[in-house]
Amino acid sequence: MKAIIITIGDEILLGQILDTNSQYISRQLTRLGAEVADILSIADQREEIWQWVDYAMKQAELIIVTGGLGPTKDDVTKKVLAEYFDTRLVMNEDVLKWIGKLLENGGMRMNEGNRSQAILPESAKILYNRKGTASGMWFERDGKVLVSLPGVPFEMEDLMIQCVIPELQRLYPHLHLDYRMLKVYDIPESELALLLEKWEEHLPEGFSLAYLPSPGFVKLRLTAKGDQVFNLDARYDSLKEALEGQRYTEGENGGTERELGELLMLKGKTIATAESCTGGNIAAQLTSIAGSSAYFRGSVVAYANDVKERVLGVCPESLEQFGAVSEPVVRQMAEGARRLIGTDYAVSTSGIAGPTGGTVEKPVGTVWIGVAGPERTIARKFVFSFTRERNIGKATMKAIEMVIEEVRNGAVNR
Repeated sequence: MKAIIITIGDEILLGQILDTNSQYISRQLTRLGAEVADILSIADQREEIWQWVDYAMKQAELIIVTGGLGPTKDDVTKKVLAEYFDTRLVMNEDVLKWIGKLLENGGMRMNEGNRSQAILPESAKILYNRKGTASGMWFERDGKVLVSLPGVPFEMEDLMIQCVIPELQRLYPHLHLDYRMLKVYDIPESELALLLEKWEEHLPEGFSLAYLPSPGFVKLRLTAKGDQVFNLDARYDSLKEALEGQRYTEGENGGTERELGELLMLKGKTIATAESCTGGNIAAQLTSIAGSSAYFRGSVVAYANDVKERVLGVCPESLEQFGAVSEPVVRQMAEGARRLIGTDYAVSTSGIAGPTGGTVEKPVGTVWIGVAGPERTIARKFVFSFTRERNIGKATMKAIEMVIEEVRNGAVNR
């Protein structure tokens, strides 16, 4: 089943908000087994909406539209959809009561704007919104489905989970799609593709392998469609065999950051970061894991030397004698963060990410990483030779690995 997603809103086109709705919907539809053929962001204008809805209805079997359902005059989606599906806008008394109860429970009174949101296309199936006053609408024509949802992300997500996905599963029980993911570390995408070339040549119809490169690792997504879903685990095992000798972690959200989080939770320890060249990237990775507040306490991004001195307590003499990218400085940064934030462990970075700023003694890609713990402080030097983004990614990964080893057994190979 081919699907098209349309997000409506001038604020998206102006760059005032990030369109997270299409990403969420696309993931849900993909898991369901639908093929998302197009994602469109359009203005909240009658002609635009009509044109692109008509296009989508001709190209796909399922269209999901978000946005434009508010009570203000510039929200015209409801009117356009009523015209397109040749139906009247009428006051829906059941929806009016629903909205009234929602407002009453929230300690609010109904106004004319709220009342207007109960005026809905007569032929549409109404999706009752538990989180807000804009109802979802379900239209069908010629075996095709168009669903209109509110643009507020948490309202849209609730309607997708409670109403849309269950109904799609009922209508299209034949759809099957599943996938497995893993991260492969310390190998460029091109080399990984060569390594798996023969394995891919023998990949049966119904399977596909996608490469999703990021700084420091490449995600592999093995997807199975149709009846091949039942053979996915066996094919996934053969992929892991083909990666023998490579370092990888399994799962969509797997990786060193999750491993460190689980280790800190197990031992009841906490961590902070003091980052210069990584600019908060370590903290971002650690806090990307749900529940990280149990062990992550805070971060200092000390890009400037005076911040290293004033906030983290780095000695001016160390900066003057050895420079910011040095063992003494990262040791003091880690110790300062541990002391300042009050954690069991702290990790620090200082380096030259590039593309400029290097010297003969300290070329671009030079990074010092420090880890301070209850018993000792250690530091290691790395020299990466990649782009700025990849150097930051590599430094982030190595920093997390160093903390893992230090927390696990108090020793890091030097």
